[in-house]
Amino acid sequence: MDPSVAWFQEEQEGPAKRVWMGIWETMAELDPPLTIPVENQKPQRAGSDKPNRGVGENRLINAAGGGGNGGDDSHHHPAHLNHHHHHSNALTENNNNNNSSNNNNGGGTGNGNNTPTTGGGGGTILVNNNEKNYNPTRKKAGSTGDNKASTFNMNKQHHRLIGAHGGCPWRPPGYKYKRGIVGLHEEIEQFYAHMIPTGTEHTLRVQVVARIEAIVLNLWPMARVEMFGSFRTGLYPPTSDIDLVVIGRWEKLPLRTLENELISRGIAEPMSVRVLDKASVPIVKLTDRETQVKVDISFNMQSGVQSAELIKDFKRQYPVLAKLVLVLKQFLLQRDLNEVFTGGISSYSLILMCISFLQLHPRANQSQTTNLGVLLLEFLELYGRKFNYMKTGISVKNGGRYIPKEELQREMIDGHRPSLLCIEDPLTPGNDIGRSSYE
Repeated sequence: MDPSVAWFQEEQEGPAKRVWMGIWETMAELDPPLTIPVENQKPQRAGSDKPNRGVGENRLINAAGGGGNGGDDSHHHPAHLNHHHHHSNALTENNNNNNSSNNNNGGGTGNGNNTPTTGGGGGTILVNNNEKNYNPTRKKAGSTGDNKASTFNMNKQHHRLIGAHGGCPWRPPGYKYKRGIVGLHEEIEQFYAHMIPTGTEHTLRVQVVARIEAIVLNLWPMARVEMFGSFRTGLYPPTSDIDLVVIGRWEKLPLRTLENELISRGIAEPMSVRVLDKASVPIVKLTDRETQVKVDISFNMQSGVQSAELIKDFKRQYPVLAKLVLVLKQFLLQRDLNEVFTGGISSYSLILMCISFLQLHPRANQSQTTNLGVLLLEFLELYGRKFNYMKTGISVKNGGRYIPKEELQREMIDGHRPSLLCIEDPLTPGNDIGRSSYE
């Protein structure tokens, strides 16, 4: 188990872990660390010591930094769920005593780049104090952005695991979770209540959409601006982008015209506007100047709006869908697996996987009283251990089913083959939603 991507729990401490950690550290010394080449990094603008923080970003940073609180509730991780712990930690932080965890995990601080520290077994291991809190293999080349919610290397950065709150920010002060799966259910409920956007955050996003819509209609009075994606479905965390589509008639998509107007009218941060005209779906990316909310604008992509309406229908059919999706979005974000361009899973793919899971669940009637901890672990067990990715695709059409990849390939065009994570597009026959996810 790679200590950079796994969180150690109380019941995992002991001689076996110390021996394994000694072997792992010895092997790690033989391989150079993964780093981003200096020539690929872009310097920050003068005077910007820290990146601007958008609406709700504090909550996501704190969500990643949740941790222990004097060992109050470490009992809600029973030993019989040990094989699920690396999954269920999407929410549940390490609630061990601070000093004990620092010793057992080989934690410690020093003034040099590499500091010898003593682990719980008395052995000395080498800790790099400059190690990043993002997974270098998931970071886009040349990007200077840092995933504030990443849990990469948190076993060696225990101060980030604990966080400013001394524990999980969604947990009410002094609240003790019940043991086992019931406690996980309680924590998911509280996590969801903490992470859903507040009225103020929602209003700010609506105002961003209104400002951009005014710009578009001033340029093209006959055009129409529609929201799609997570903002339209309501399945968005506080730092999520806003997805907009401009529908109208043009001989050539006016990407540069919109870019110049957004900058000249002071809507977007000038350095934040990017036109991706070579992408399969050309878009204009920007950051709103007033709120720092990121926005993606595409043209004439009607399927996005239709997909959002389909998901809203499924939300009404499955009351637990929103909570399960939001938890899993955070799970992927913490592990740098939420970006398709680095091989991660898109929000749409994740939602369709959740819908398929609920459609084909042996207990068909999932209500608001369903234990969310059970559902989360069953979802991770299905897609993490049992699902046959080599032969099987996922379809949510007509009540949902698992479909042989050979059958899907007959519907695909241009000689394409089903991907490893093959998810049939419920609106566009022959389109594989999961084709870009390879991690």
